[in-house]
Amino acid sequence: MTPEHQNTRAHLLTEQVNVNSANLDRLSTLELVDLFNREDVHTINAIAGARAELAIAIDTIADSLRQGGRLFYIGAGTSGRLGVLDAAECPPTFCTPPELVQGILAGGVGALIKSSEGLEDIASDGAQAMSDNQIGQHDVVVGITAGGTTPYVHGAIECAKQRGAKTIFIACVPANQVASIADIDIRLPVGAEILSGSTRLKSGTVTKMALNILSTGTMVKLGKVYGNRMVDVAVTNTKLLDRALQIVQDLTQLDREAASELLTASNRSVKVALLMHWQQIDRVQAEAILAKNYGQLRVAADNL
Repeated sequence: MTPEHQNTRAHLLTEQVNVNSANLDRLSTLELVDLFNREDVHTINAIAGARAELAIAIDTIADSLRQGGRLFYIGAGTSGRLGVLDAAECPPTFCTPPELVQGILAGGVGALIKSSEGLEDIASDGAQAMSDNQIGQHDVVVGITAGGTTPYVHGAIECAKQRGAKTIFIACVPANQVASIADIDIRLPVGAEILSGSTRLKSGTVTKMALNILSTGTMVKLGKVYGNRMVDVAVTNTKLLDRALQIVQDLTQLDREAASELLTASNRSVKVALLMHWQQIDRVQAEAILAKNYGQLRVAADNL
């Protein structure tokens, strides 16, 4: 950051005044909704502009997780909360252990529901979070900061690199406004917010889109998906049981009752149930085949 910008953030893209919403408080309710809709188009374009970096990030994360590493999102405020949200969705969607994908938020659990944005200014706290979680060479740390300047995130990225981890930086400002030392630099410039400086809006939306792509893409690479079905779904409630049964029915052509019996026999594992049916084998045999193929149903099925 240049000397003239050290004490101000006015130059940042995320802090600019949006000329399209200059009369926001005079719009009709319908006009307000239409304005949001038009402005949100910028999120799609920003994702398209970062497609190459997102793809590299997915391959990097998948490779690290295959080697026993973990994925960490770290941020403050909205950015940190979005990381926690994405991490929390991985276990039910992909049956991953909770430690595989984790979200770290400045201020901890309490900051999920009560603002503690002042904590984002302490770089050493971000570094301490890396030490506390014993970040190592097989881990990946994704620093998320809409405006790109959050000291907490930069402190975490610097410490993670020193500890040998792969690092990814996500920001909604161009690199010439705020630099990063991360291995992979993902920039998602969505322009000035409708409400000036409120980065929970377009910046938050595009960040959630990027995290959706990173986590889902990674899990696809790790074999957690067959076709476009979440065959590693954790059957932990009625909704997920129904989803699991639908997948089994669709991919086996069994009726509901037979699919339910098969899923029960598989110990509620969709992947095991499918192999049992396709090969007419028992659960132990199906589990052994999956283990031999590193849990990847597609590879296991193609090798049979």
